[in-house]
Amino acid sequence: MHVPFVDLKAQYLSIKEEIDSAIAQVLQNTSFIGGETVRQFEKAFAEYIGINHCISCGNGTDAIEILLQAMGIGEGDEVIVPAISWIATSEAVSTVGATPVFVDIEPEFYTLDPAKIEEKITSKTKAIIPVHLYGQPANMPAIMEIAQKYQLKVLEDCAQAHGATIAGKTVGTWGDCGTFSFYPGKNLGAYGDAGAMITNDPELAEKARRIGNHGQLTKHDHTIEGRNSRLDTLQAAILSVKLQHLATWTQARQAHALHYTQLLSEAPVETPQVRENAEPVYHLYVVRSKMRDELRDYLKTQGIATGIHYPIALPLLPCYQKFQHTAEDFPVASQYQQEILSLPIFAELTKEQMEQVAQGIHNFAVQKSF
Repeated sequence: MHVPFVDLKAQYLSIKEEIDSAIAQVLQNTSFIGGETVRQFEKAFAEYIGINHCISCGNGTDAIEILLQAMGIGEGDEVIVPAISWIATSEAVSTVGATPVFVDIEPEFYTLDPAKIEEKITSKTKAIIPVHLYGQPANMPAIMEIAQKYQLKVLEDCAQAHGATIAGKTVGTWGDCGTFSFYPGKNLGAYGDAGAMITNDPELAEKARRIGNHGQLTKHDHTIEGRNSRLDTLQAAILSVKLQHLATWTQARQAHALHYTQLLSEAPVETPQVRENAEPVYHLYVVRSKMRDELRDYLKTQGIATGIHYPIALPLLPCYQKFQHTAEDFPVASQYQQEILSLPIFAELTKEQMEQVAQGIHNFAVQKSF
């Protein structure tokens, strides 16, 4: 039996009538940019997160860039980012003219290590971007304490953590603002690129909305220069349908993660830990193995697809050679980049498929005489 890493077709088939109807309605109305459908999704997503303002945009990377710009962060400024994330997090900082300053991750949870933040703060530091990586909430109480002490802005990158919580608060509602990606493979995914920004600050919300729409709130109201980063109406319609199922899909992911952890309790891999008072949403289920590459190759021969998120720590990427970072500067991230392996996880994953994955890992261990 083949076990895919993700199965978007299975998800579509489970809600086919709703999706087809939503798409048909957009085509019938011939309203393809903006309009009531987009406004309804923004309102519904803001209510789901529990925040006042949601501003949709073209993708998750644009969301980070726009909010940094809206907060006045640019040339000469520094922004703290974690050493392991997708490049969009640090790339957005560079795009607005600021400098990304990398901080190592917590060994247990893969997120920004608060204990290592203060040593990286300088007079140029203006913001922190915690990433709720793999759907695991970062330590927001500790990060917010540091941010308040040094009067730093906090932009939460929630691209992989739709609906995750820590200490009873949804991620994205702790800092000044938050960003989301609705890339197709995300927990809440569109059928193309899409993103959103959230905040409780009405002035920040208005500025972000202007920047993403050519500097205007209404047509020809160009009080500033902006850019073109708008959510397509078709994607808004699709996301509105999917949002109604997100809680159920999240519960399924959480149940799958628990089952994986039980199945792998005796396996020679490190399974994900859960932070106290946190509720992860398991965009990814990531294990660690000293023989990661061999394990991945073996699972492939058994029809099991896996992923590596991410194979090179951000500060060690070729595009950041100018900073002259070494692996010793980020010992946890540098070690983990060689060990992390993402197992298949999606709401429609079956117990039989998970058991096949777990059996594959156990069989590999027997072959290697662990």
